[in-house]
Amino acid sequence: MSSKLIIYQVLPRLFGNTNASCVPNSSIYVNGCGKLSDFTYQMLSSIKDLGCTHIWFTGIIEHATKTDYTEYGILKDNNQVVKGEAGSPYAIKDYFDIDPDLADSIPSRVQEFKDLVKRVHDSGMYVIVDFVPNHVSRQYHSDSCPSGVMDLGFADNPEYPFHPMNNYYYLPNQNFISPIQSPNISDTYTETPARASGNDCFKPDPSIHDWFETVKLNYGVDYMNNKVSYFKPIPDTWNKMGEIIEYWLQFGVDGFRCDMAEMVPVQFWRWVIDKTKRKHPDSIFIGEVYKRENYSEYLDIAGFDYLYDKVGLYDTLRLITTGKASAAEITLRWQELGAIQSKMLNFIENHDEVRAASDFYAGDPFKAIPALTVSLMLNTAPFMIYFAQELGERGMDSEGFSGIDGKTSIYDYWALKSIISWRSGEKSSIRPIYSRLLNIATTEKAVSEGKSYDLQYANKKSDLYDPSKHYSFIRSYGKDMILFAVNFSDTDAHLGINIPFHAFDFLGSDSKIATSGIDMLDGTNIDEAIQPDIKYKIFVKRNWVRILKFSLQ
Repeated sequence: MSSKLIIYQVLPRLFGNTNASCVPNSSIYVNGCGKLSDFTYQMLSSIKDLGCTHIWFTGIIEHATKTDYTEYGILKDNNQVVKGEAGSPYAIKDYFDIDPDLADSIPSRVQEFKDLVKRVHDSGMYVIVDFVPNHVSRQYHSDSCPSGVMDLGFADNPEYPFHPMNNYYYLPNQNFISPIQSPNISDTYTETPARASGNDCFKPDPSIHDWFETVKLNYGVDYMNNKVSYFKPIPDTWNKMGEIIEYWLQFGVDGFRCDMAEMVPVQFWRWVIDKTKRKHPDSIFIGEVYKRENYSEYLDIAGFDYLYDKVGLYDTLRLITTGKASAAEITLRWQELGAIQSKMLNFIENHDEVRAASDFYAGDPFKAIPALTVSLMLNTAPFMIYFAQELGERGMDSEGFSGIDGKTSIYDYWALKSIISWRSGEKSSIRPIYSRLLNIATTEKAVSEGKSYDLQYANKKSDLYDPSKHYSFIRSYGKDMILFAVNFSDTDAHLGINIPFHAFDFLGSDSKIATSGIDMLDGTNIDEAIQPDIKYKIFVKRNWVRILKFSLQ
């Protein structure tokens, strides 16, 4: 297994659906739904061959939905507290169950998930699932919890707005009012007293833009009283969340993507991650954290293995790709991170962000290749790809709840034409490029384990280099040296890249010359040697990259 993690995030509900005639805002019976069984050994092999080491299955855990499964003993959700037809994967309804949408045989859904985990492991990859600790659906009810596990809220005293041993926050003497109102009075959703919504909304009438379909969980922080904390004795919610993590690890799950991690106290994370790692030392925890000032706290104190690098590298690369920032800012982003670069999860797409090929980003999947290359290759950090990204998915469908927003809806039953075409055997022009880049990242030790040297400071603006449009760096390991030349411009570039004498010293090379080059994208041999402080001439097409591997003599 490569030391560099490549995570394939996938929404099974959409990945396996082959209905090419989906209707916006329609039910599962009209639009269909992908299943866990769609991840066959053959399909998993194709994901591994793409260059992936881990699969993050999004939407695996049972969540609120408008689909009626009462005949299987599953509580029906009120439509006033569900987003879209399928519902949000982050409005968990039962932490201990598999979403019935994804099962071929609903009574066998847990076994089907166990079988999926085995197939992934047999295929040489690892399984990541969501851990959503900050909030649950408004009608949370576990009918599958292990014996002896008490349901969330069961022992709460709702007369207290806050109590350390309550699982929820309450708004006494106030009724919850959903922003989605049904004309049929029999469909009215009743919640008295109202509870705080997941996005720290402490009012009974959240807006459509709030996380109105969820209820915030209480970890012992009194939001009504300047966030005073009560962590001794251990709050009840902590123990319940620990039980949930242990439950999923018993299935063979290898790690967790922890939703909105910084909305949950760092003290809880330190407690639960330490407790988990003592028993499962190889388990990994990835935190969705957005505030740069919190990075050290969540890595050093909480114990997360990796954190999102959204507000740094992701945002910067998107601005550069759309012509709103200089490529020189890439240097500032990695310098800001310093020693924690390898602990940040890089990406150019995920379920919360617009598709790179959408009209809201690059508008063309090939135009995002420079951003992809930098995000993937700049350091040893893990990288995440969002399913169908490798097929150039544009995310410009109007599926339902969210409208046309450049994203792939997580709330609706839908199918992606890019996936359907690929699964039917149609060749993708961009998937081979993704496969080549991802496999370079995992198989070349210069990328997965080696040193990184930013060349931007040694290449000032000239006729042969524009630091606002061009970016270059070196990765090295042993005698291998790889030069990356990236062109974010809409214009072809004849670059002259200066590799300073210091670069060779930094890379630990006794030799000051690099020869025997090969173009890693097209396989052609490179005759020109790289020597210090002599501009290396290289042609890079518009919105493209060159990756040249040399041997340090």
